[in-house]
Amino acid sequence: MLILVSILAGGCGGGSLENSRITLGDIGWDESVAVANLTKVLLEDEVGYEEVELQTLDVTLLFEGVGNGELGAFQDVWLPNHQDYLNEQGDNVVQIGEWYQGQTSFGIAVPSYMDINSLEELNDSGASEIYGIEPGAVIMEKIPDSVIPAYDLEQELVESSTPGMLSEIENLYENQEEFAFVAWSPHWMNQRYDYKYLEDPLDALEELDEPAQLSTIVNEDFPEDQPAAYAFMQALTLDEEQLNDLEATINEVGDPLEGARQWVAENPYVVEPWVDAARNAEP
Repeated sequence: MLILVSILAGGCGGGSLENSRITLGDIGWDESVAVANLTKVLLEDEVGYEEVELQTLDVTLLFEGVGNGELGAFQDVWLPNHQDYLNEQGDNVVQIGEWYQGQTSFGIAVPSYMDINSLEELNDSGASEIYGIEPGAVIMEKIPDSVIPAYDLEQELVESSTPGMLSEIENLYENQEEFAFVAWSPHWMNQRYDYKYLEDPLDALEELDEPAQLSTIVNEDFPEDQPAAYAFMQALTLDEEQLNDLEATINEVGDPLEGARQWVAENPYVVEPWVDAARNAEP
């Protein structure tokens, strides 16, 4: 912690920002929760914002909220997965470039102990469910609309939250039972489970299983109204190891805000340029 203080204390936020409040949205996915709480910790503790409120919403409300100004920003835009949502907002939002500097993966997966490699083999695998995530996720629409018909799958798609899905598959994995689930990277599940993505020879998932860009959108007025927060978001970047470590720390601590705060204390040199960018942009 002493290292953190010595690096970041050189200009602790305040002054013109002491009454500033912004609202950020997150989708409830682990990387979204992680980067939102990381942003909250640093904008409040180091840049000087009075309050950074976080709201967890489904994907439609997140894009609409940023577009109409009820939310200042949403930092977990997956492209091309979320392209249609982005197009609907037009000039109401401003997109900030990629903050995740790693390789993404997304698709339907099974544990590595299962002896199948393709969606074509899923009916003969013994798995009776595909465990999914939030209903608003694009893949949760694509599976019943495209994947199940394309492969004539007999499995039931189980809608849940991301934590709910992970809780379900934890017990199944420990007992080495057969199941399929929605998986992606970056996420701490990649450190916890040994699994493989099922091949999609009929391209039923289309672009969803291709590498994606993770970026941020802000309301059109945000750059002018909140220059410090905007500069911070422009500067923020995380590689795969850093993001997985941040998520794992939050998972171990059990509280997103305190987990993010602990990670900041352990990684002061990573966050220093983001904080400096915000301080230099203060009006």
